[in-house]
Amino acid sequence: MNSPAASDSSAPATRRQFLKQASAATAVTAAATVLKTPVYGQSQAPSTGRVLGANDRLVVAVIGLERGKAHIAGHLGVKNVEIGYVCDVDSNRVAAGQKLVETRKQARAAAGERDFRRLLENKDVDVISIATPNYWHAIMAIMGCQAGKHVYVEKPGSHNPFEAESMVAAAAKHQRVVQMGNQRRSYPMIREAIQRLGEGAIGKVLYSRCWYKAARGGIGQGKPAAVPAHLDWTLWQGPCPERPYVDNLVHYNWHWRWTYGGGEMANNGIHMLDLTRWGLGVEYPVKVSYLGGRYHFRDDQETPDVGTAVFDFGASGASWDQSSCDARKGEQTPAVAFYGDKGSLILSGGNDYTIFDPAGKEVAKQAGGRASDIPHFQNFADAIREGKKLNSPISEGQKSTMLCHLANIAYRTGTVLEVDPKTGRIAKNAAAAKLWKREYRSGWEPKGYVTG
Repeated sequence: MNSPAASDSSAPATRRQFLKQASAATAVTAAATVLKTPVYGQSQAPSTGRVLGANDRLVVAVIGLERGKAHIAGHLGVKNVEIGYVCDVDSNRVAAGQKLVETRKQARAAAGERDFRRLLENKDVDVISIATPNYWHAIMAIMGCQAGKHVYVEKPGSHNPFEAESMVAAAAKHQRVVQMGNQRRSYPMIREAIQRLGEGAIGKVLYSRCWYKAARGGIGQGKPAAVPAHLDWTLWQGPCPERPYVDNLVHYNWHWRWTYGGGEMANNGIHMLDLTRWGLGVEYPVKVSYLGGRYHFRDDQETPDVGTAVFDFGASGASWDQSSCDARKGEQTPAVAFYGDKGSLILSGGNDYTIFDPAGKEVAKQAGGRASDIPHFQNFADAIREGKKLNSPISEGQKSTMLCHLANIAYRTGTVLEVDPKTGRIAKNAAAAKLWKREYRSGWEPKGYVTG
């Protein structure tokens, strides 16, 4: 990958210089010094990673310590896995992450870190587990692959289509195991339900519908404020263009700003649309639309709180119906429904399914008890140590994420997208093409993996 030009007077030190600086300065100061140059294209050869046997211990570094708390629990639910490091740009969260590992009675205490790039240099780390905001997912995953680390990355895994393509290419090029955290792919009853669809339990599967209902409040109007002492605001923004700190963004409301997140579509839509695509047995659509709006509040949220997306796959179709600020408690809707020419199959969103005949009579019901994320982490570890097949390799996961990206682009442009069903690329839409990738802070754009 290309690094910033040597003639750029603002280009910071190399990776080796950074480590020297870090020994003489605080983590915050060191991070600010090197922020504009990630590890892309450095002269040092990246670590190729340890060759692990079936009984070898995996050392994991968890990055992002809100959803990352579930990563800690998930990884530690797998035999012979150790949380060696916890990392967050918020020092309060680092301390809380270390405390959480301590409560799990792990033999060795987890070390705390504020700058994830130090973890990439650490030969003790086998896996980086990414639970950061969306705009970091692909960037960190690509850098992890370059550094020889295996990667577990939260959904949606990428911020935009360009990053989706780039991270898939990076995983393949560097031959790293990269699993996306759409954990329903490892729920036993969900897997059985998809198998039954493939076996013809409801005949030819023609359509799928998804629903999401919640009662989110407004986020207000953000005001300029002093950056909290415990937060490295510059590193929090990372690859995004520098913007002033406001008091209603960190740590959750970034979801609803296009610069950082993808709204409810990328937040919860990815879970349901992944099941939809899996059950339909399709890859990319031929047409996509998404209409809705921010109806419930007048605030800083840019993404819709109500909307319906429709996906045409040619021989089948799907829809996503979202109501983020009204739980619509008078309606009884599942998470996902599949409709075939011989009946229907319903997924509640948990570890269960129900099959109905064409008259609506229940003919089969399976409930597997409380769902756990641990099987997804177990599958990931087994793939690294034993070469087992991933339940959600990044190449598969990003096909589902691409549905979310395409829908959001359709919404933002107010157009019906025409899509190449072989590649997922948008055709004949100049406005949509401008949203294929985003603006990056100097030096942070992934380069050398895909074009466009």
